Amino acid sequence: MSAVERHRNILDFTLASLMRRKGKNSALIVVYTLVVFVLASALFFTQAIRREAGLVLTDAPELVVQRLVAGRHDLIPTAYLEKIRDIRGVTGARSRLWGYYYDATVGANYTLEVPLEAPPPEGSVIVGEGLARTSGAAVDSLMPFRTTRGEITTFAVSKILPSDSSLVSADLVLLSEKDFREMFGVDRAHATDLAVTVRNKKEIPVIARKIAEALPDTRTISRDEILRTYDAVFSWRGGIMLALLAGAVLAFVIFAWDRAAGLSAEERKEIGILKAIGWETSDVLLMKFWEGVAVSLTAFLLGIVAAYVHVFFASAGLFEPVLKGWSVLYPRFRLVPFIDFPQVAALFFLTVVPYTVATVIPSWRAATVDPDAVMRG
Repeated sequence: MSAVERHRNILDFTLASLMRRKGKNSALIVVYTLVVFVLASALFFTQAIRREAGLVLTDAPELVVQRLVAGRHDLIPTAYLEKIRDIRGVTGARSRLWGYYYDATVGANYTLEVPLEAPPPEGSVIVGEGLARTSGAAVDSLMPFRTTRGEITTFAVSKILPSDSSLVSADLVLLSEKDFREMFGVDRAHATDLAVTVRNKKEIPVIARKIAEALPDTRTISRDEILRTYDAVFSWRGGIMLALLAGAVLAFVIFAWDRAAGLSAEERKEIGILKAIGWETSDVLLMKFWEGVAVSLTAFLLGIVAAYVHVFFASAGLFEPVLKGWSVLYPRFRLVPFIDFPQVAALFFLTVVPYTVATVIPSWRAATVDPDAVMRG
């Protein structure tokens, strides 16, 4: 008998053996799939949203300069711009205006910002999709705001930002510089912070140190530091998710190991019969190997596909409060499909390989025992 014919016969018998115990195997595959689905969903979502955040921050300034008063972020004088521009390696420095506004009616915080490019006309605002959805705002409708003097002022909604940008704009309100200053009582000599661009990215630490020396009451935040913060936040949230699921995963590991490592009397008898009719130990091990691969690989593929659909087509509805965060103005957006293949490979080796090995070891023990003793036992 050729090697190909031998393997084909073993595979045929393996499939027939699985079908004879289809009830037990189906239950195992369902539980196995759910575990892979949960782990893969957390993995896919965490990696995709970290990548999305990285893409969003590519247009952020290389350095942000903030003024500190008593260890707290405070308004910064715009006169600092000239000192920063005089530093060698700095190609530009601009003031930025942004702040937070609490809407007691909706019970949510808005982020008010003056865009550096193409601000809306005075008396009008551009709002994020999440804000419009929650507050009921629409194009040409009026939005009331209370100024720091206690007066009520209204702005016409000129545009609603697309949902594609909802990750960063769900709670955003864009308005003109004049409206911002009048609303918050900020004079023209101050800004929220300063955005600095540099010629050579390798010189960012040097320029940051020079700014700190020239302006001791300031701190600088680089774009790389913001990216690392995002990575830490989403990694932490993903870790919290996996920690919450650790009990379920551990229960499955115990269940799968018990199912794979403990051969039933029927399975031991089957191995004894196969040995008695001329099967070699290697043939029995190969059969059990393919049996373990069939179960674990099927569950792995079903779990991966289900997780992919759940995250990238259903917006990870089961886990998004944990991984995105909690907010009244909840962002709605569809992540661009992105899979980190090294992490998928790690998940494969953590789920498929242990189960497959666990099916082979007890089978080897049964296959090395005398067939008569196995069948009598």
